[in-house]
Amino acid sequence: MAPSPRPASSPARRAVLRAAALAAAAPALSCLGAGRATAAPGAAPEVASGVAPAVPAAWAVRPFALKDVALREGVFTAKRALMLDHGRGYDVDRLLQVFRANAGLSTRGAVAPGGWEGLDGEANGNLRGHYTGHFLTMLSQAYAGTGDAAYADKVRYMTGALMEVRAALRAEPELLRDEGRFGTAPTYVRGSHQYVDLPSGVLGGGPALTFSAWVRPAHDAAWARVLDCGDDTTRYLYLAARDAEGVPRFAVTTRGPGGEQSLVGTAPLPVGRWSHLAVTLTGGTGRLYVDGAQVAENTAMTLGPAALGPLKDHWLGRSHFPGDPVFAGSFDAVDLWSRALTAAEIAALQDAPAARTPAGRGDLASYAFDESGGGRFADASGRDRTAALRRTWGGPSHPGFLAAYPETQFITLESMTGPDYHVVWAPYYTAHKILRGLLDAYLHVGDERALDLASGLCDWMYARLTPLPDAVRQRMWGIFSSGEFGGIVEAICDLYAVTGEGRHLALARLFDLDRLIDACAAGTDTLNGLHANQHIPVFTGLLRLYDETGERRYLDAARNFWKMVVPTRMYGIGGTSTGEFWRARGVIAGTLSDTTAETCCAYNLLKLDRALFFHEQDPAYMDHYERALYNQILGSKQDTADAEKPLVTYFIGLTPGQVRDYTPKQGTTCCEGTGLESATKYQDSIYFQQADGSALYVNLYSPSTLTWAAKGVTVTQSTDFPREQGTTLTVRGATATFDLRLRVPAWATGGFAVSVNGRRTKTTATAAGGYRSLSRTWRDGDTVRVTVPFRLRTEACPDAPEIQTLFYGPVNLVARDRGKDYLRFGLYRGAALSGDLLPTFTPVAGKPLHLTLDGVEFAPFLEGTEDPTHAYFRRTEPHVVFGGTDSGVANPKGPDGTTLLDAVWSAAPFGSKTALVRHVRATVDSWVTAGRLTAADGEKAVSTAKRASYVA
Repeated sequence: MAPSPRPASSPARRAVLRAAALAAAAPALSCLGAGRATAAPGAAPEVASGVAPAVPAAWAVRPFALKDVALREGVFTAKRALMLDHGRGYDVDRLLQVFRANAGLSTRGAVAPGGWEGLDGEANGNLRGHYTGHFLTMLSQAYAGTGDAAYADKVRYMTGALMEVRAALRAEPELLRDEGRFGTAPTYVRGSHQYVDLPSGVLGGGPALTFSAWVRPAHDAAWARVLDCGDDTTRYLYLAARDAEGVPRFAVTTRGPGGEQSLVGTAPLPVGRWSHLAVTLTGGTGRLYVDGAQVAENTAMTLGPAALGPLKDHWLGRSHFPGDPVFAGSFDAVDLWSRALTAAEIAALQDAPAARTPAGRGDLASYAFDESGGGRFADASGRDRTAALRRTWGGPSHPGFLAAYPETQFITLESMTGPDYHVVWAPYYTAHKILRGLLDAYLHVGDERALDLASGLCDWMYARLTPLPDAVRQRMWGIFSSGEFGGIVEAICDLYAVTGEGRHLALARLFDLDRLIDACAAGTDTLNGLHANQHIPVFTGLLRLYDETGERRYLDAARNFWKMVVPTRMYGIGGTSTGEFWRARGVIAGTLSDTTAETCCAYNLLKLDRALFFHEQDPAYMDHYERALYNQILGSKQDTADAEKPLVTYFIGLTPGQVRDYTPKQGTTCCEGTGLESATKYQDSIYFQQADGSALYVNLYSPSTLTWAAKGVTVTQSTDFPREQGTTLTVRGATATFDLRLRVPAWATGGFAVSVNGRRTKTTATAAGGYRSLSRTWRDGDTVRVTVPFRLRTEACPDAPEIQTLFYGPVNLVARDRGKDYLRFGLYRGAALSGDLLPTFTPVAGKPLHLTLDGVEFAPFLEGTEDPTHAYFRRTEPHVVFGGTDSGVANPKGPDGTTLLDAVWSAAPFGSKTALVRHVRATVDSWVTAGRLTAADGEKAVSTAKRASYVA
């Protein structure tokens, strides 16, 4: 039953409703560990073709599944093929590396992709895991769109691996084994956050000490500890494999870093090779040995175990300084003695374990690390000081937790008051990408394990967020970057549509950012200064909340928000944002830069267009969808194959002479992730159906075949749009009655025509920016020809009307030129009676949609090249020119910046030359009367208009 929309409630009432929803869902907490039966971790389920999710009753129109719409050859299939090849060939073990490392599992020799999806990327890789979610979605969509089992196989492999990851995170850590210096040795994967916890007493507390260990670093990170014993960052003793200079360092202090007594090595330890380290302390002298040779001596070391006294922590591989990395690599043969070994004894340790040398096993502790499994290490000293493998962060607070990093980012966010992505970088955003990928694996591939993982992840979030006061959550979600949560609300609502679990709907409402929702619901524009991509997907989520709750403010907020962005903060290509942020509405030219139009923003605006259209069939939503899809989204993908990278832009600079960067930042960025998705779902909004099946909407003219199973028909579009100005639709199959609703684009201001089986329809003309409806009973073989004539037109920036961008039909044309200043063009010189500016240009032979003017080539923005381009140019019309004839009269401007020629051509189209000349006369007379033009110059202008020849 459809939820009945309710009036917007007050903040106080909302708090009551939210509390009630949480209370209603609370009993489910007792069974969070239960759920549907699933395959064992790693076991592949039966092959399935996907799951049809419940469609919200609030949707007046409904989409078709990706598998029901097959793309045919055209601009979309060419772009998609590049991404499909990339997805087919990419080693997904690389994506799984960060998840397996976090769980302490073998990474199978895989190297993480790097960039944002690795430990060495921006902000220490604090966003890692997000790209894996995008990739899962891409593979799932690729399978849905092509039926190629290779993509489904990869999805199932990744799902099985993530099941193993979650199981490992739920359990106590277990050691991984590798070849040791003597036999085998435990190894610690970088990113696992694992260390060895030694029992108290290993330092002995006496006047002398020797520590000896074999180490094989896997990484060259500074300050990773071999040994660290202490209470805090004031009282401690440590041995680091590398200090800031890259060499081994031993230090002991009771007064923090400023009071350290130290021993410093002379050369770095080699990465990937075994090295022996030993430290001796006795009689005020300390010595450091590397591979049996003394490399440092300090005769003023008055501190030792006795001076330190009992200490709280004794660790191998972990530091007391939270910013220091956990040791990555292997340990072997760790021994501690209560005396200082001689140089000869240390030299003997190079060839055999301590037990087989004159020194004998350490009398304080001795670890051979020869266990075959588990996470406990026996002490051979006779003191029974068993060590244990630990995680620095303990373990997840709930068994549903799944991430490529510890839960600490989520925990830290709860106390943050300002942004710092080096500490916390959008953990719930990353959770959304993982959740979305898992949901798509279930919905498109039918993998039940993916649903189990998705449900568990949401159960963990519910357990994490429910205890927090509303004020804490409001603060969290309002923090730039750190509090960003992407489209998580939409994904959670989609999960709720599958599971029906009340806690999942309650969880979705925990992400309400009331000040933003209330402002937009009231029509108050507060976007200036906000991070664009942090907030666009919020509103798609609000629409889904409206679907499930009927709360009107969610719908009102989303509808009003869209109008605050389109077109007032929109660039010609359909995107938005400058430097990732919004500025004041109506400022377009003033925000053009090399960091405009973040690609993620266009991706998320398309999702919002689509979601709004489901509720109200305003053609403006599909007009924007077409604009952004055919321009920014297609143009963001480079037309080149690459096995390593998807080749998708992050920013699209719109200043003169910009060259698109298809390998942005350090790689695996958010925009490359959404680019993976965009290229495998180009067909998702070509067709919609009325909820009751009474009508079919054709939103985009794109070569494709729709299988409408409910009607028993297929509808095939045959076209080379946008290189062809129209399309032919053929209906095959059963006889079926429905309205065919053909979109008349807002730019199609003249000549839109429809014929059925060769006969022109008598349907009343539909204005541009609407739908032409054909009501009939369709029979096998019926054909519909749609003609959509293109016109060349410009769009001016509202804040600087002389700065303009060029369109031919839906296609944005950009000038290819290396110059860094705005190119100057006059376009009225060849204008047709229709107002079409095309006659001013010269077509380029053999290159559809390419034109030249004044020696400069204009090309479709959608072409993914590395040519320097000018998306905007400076319009200059210095003289009154008609039909290529210059009157010699300066083109005057009015007080608002509008020129005489602007005033003339704004009335186009003209039915005849006579109509144009009549309008020129009327315009000239009014301008002469206003004192903007002399009578003599006015007569010259009218005379020129009469003499000129025009294209119709």
